[in-house]
Amino acid sequence: MSAAQRPAVYLVDASMYVFRAWHSMPDAWHDAEGWPLNAVHGYTRFLCELHEREKPTHIVVAFDEALDNCYRNEIYPQYKANRPPAPEELRRQFAVCKAVTAALGWNVASHSEFEADDLIGAAMMLARENGYRGVIVSADKDLSQLLQDDDEQFDFARNTRWTQAGVKAKHGVHAHQIADYLALCGDAVDNIPGIQGIGQKTAAHLISHFETLDALLDRVDEVAHLRLRGAHGIALKLKAQQADARLFQQLTRIATHAPLPHLTSPFARGQADAAHISELCDTLKFGPLTRRRLMAVAGISV
Repeated sequence: MSAAQRPAVYLVDASMYVFRAWHSMPDAWHDAEGWPLNAVHGYTRFLCELHEREKPTHIVVAFDEALDNCYRNEIYPQYKANRPPAPEELRRQFAVCKAVTAALGWNVASHSEFEADDLIGAAMMLARENGYRGVIVSADKDLSQLLQDDDEQFDFARNTRWTQAGVKAKHGVHAHQIADYLALCGDAVDNIPGIQGIGQKTAAHLISHFETLDALLDRVDEVAHLRLRGAHGIALKLKAQQADARLFQQLTRIATHAPLPHLTSPFARGQADAAHISELCDTLKFGPLTRRRLMAVAGISV
């Protein structure tokens, strides 16, 4: 089968869309105990729209189970420390969003030590081994490092897509170089500072020239001779911060060995649970339109 004919596995960064709904949806719905349901309502609309636009037959929806901690915090305690802890009102809704997803028969992935990015990376590797291409549903630039061949990344909110060629156009480095690039210039979203004095353009120039961060650090004496403004100073910074660069590389690389308990590639959709969907619609106070849309996603006539 040629690359152009490969079927797609949709790999959804659920946490991004739960957070987006939490911040954008009004606090207009509450459960029987008075807890808010705005993130659940917004996220459920996203699921319905994804189905209506894409009709995925193979899918993995990955959640960040430990919202404030993962294995990266063990090696760098400041990882994502710039973010306030997730409030209990949001934490509770994550569990409900998982339940809605599972009731539809869609594969759900989460792990106490690994992030959604890692689970998506592991699923991508397994799908690829089974002859599938990946469609990553997320705007997160970290995930671009996974793209190969005809894989796509899909920013659902902006309805834009790109392949590995688009990564080069966006960032000045190839998809497989994104982790090394971010280790150098940093990633403010994840509180990774990068190497002091090295911005995005310099990082892209260095990684493009040396191809990998490891090669750059092994041949750091060559940096001073590059046609690069401030090359001598950059070489000194890299020499002084080599250990930091290697640490940040561990943070920016997606852990494609992350476990996927109970999931088997190629991640075909399972049987929807009509009774559970109906129960969730009642409990979560979904209106008739959302109920009909959910039942349509599940392939159930109403």
